[in-house]
Amino acid sequence: MDWDQFDLNPKTIAALKKADIKSVKEILNLSGADLQRLMKLSSADTQCLLKTVSHTLRRNSMLTALQLYQDKDPFTSQHQKLSLGCAVLDSLLKGGIPLVGITELAGESSAGKTQLGLQLCLCVQYPYKYGGLESGAVYICTEDVFPSKRLQQLIDQQHKLRADVPAEIIQKIRFGNNIFVEQAADLDTFQQCLARLSLLLARGMARLVLIDSMAALFRADFGPADAALKARYLQAFGARLHSLSTSFRTPIVCINQVTDAVSESEAAQCSCRVVGSRVTPALGITWSNQLLVRLMARRLWLPQPSPAAAAAPGPGSRRTLSVVFAPHLPPSFCYYTVQLEGVKGIK
Repeated sequence: MDWDQFDLNPKTIAALKKADIKSVKEILNLSGADLQRLMKLSSADTQCLLKTVSHTLRRNSMLTALQLYQDKDPFTSQHQKLSLGCAVLDSLLKGGIPLVGITELAGESSAGKTQLGLQLCLCVQYPYKYGGLESGAVYICTEDVFPSKRLQQLIDQQHKLRADVPAEIIQKIRFGNNIFVEQAADLDTFQQCLARLSLLLARGMARLVLIDSMAALFRADFGPADAALKARYLQAFGARLHSLSTSFRTPIVCINQVTDAVSESEAAQCSCRVVGSRVTPALGITWSNQLLVRLMARRLWLPQPSPAAAAAPGPGSRRTLSVVFAPHLPPSFCYYTVQLEGVKGIK
């Protein structure tokens, strides 16, 4: 530790070097009295040292709960969000996806999870003024081939989806050049992807990490007898993703699959699901504890009461996006539709 970089009295710096104290951790692990005896400093100098070191670790000034509630500090990470590219969806999430933390998007097949993921990869590239982060995205595929054709459709239709953005700004963005695709079919390859992620994030080339999907990595490699080992892997991956998100203020979005609750008692025990649903996100409570936000996408098939109604034109299903849990959001939902230009909420 280079103590000369700290705003300390030269006598205190000399005492630190003489006592062979090499880190801030060593200072904070000692009481004021022990530090005073070890360094042979006055009580005032010792308190000044502790205060300076503590301020260095804290960096930002403290905020009270009332200030946070009243949005007194608009620059904190929890108040900055990544837009989903739709006013209705952003309203549901009070602005969009939080920049720090892991957000899970769970749901059954054909609910529109991948569509939302692709849309986020485009939204992140917009200027801050329009809900983006002016950077690229990393898309990690763990089971299917990356849907490049669908991505190109979304890029071509951005002028329709984002009518709030001037056409000249949309034309300047090279959407396809800023999406970095990785294929990870097993845990070893996934670990290698995470190691490369920090390089992209450090260079500012990406500000969104999207994993599609987490459950696929654990489906084949772990049986019922490997529950403890599986939990350790999930905790390790969760900690690594949190570290990346916090260090680079980058949202991590994980797409997840769902499992059926077979019995009524099993359905009642699924506290991390949408009320009234008989499916619950995969990977269990260990993975749930790693999440900041859990969203559930569902596709509900509408009953046809009569042959005449069945023959009538109109959609046969309805999609919903629900907030299962989040520290800043109440449980709520909205309807949405998947169109050629992308995912749109329905008022």
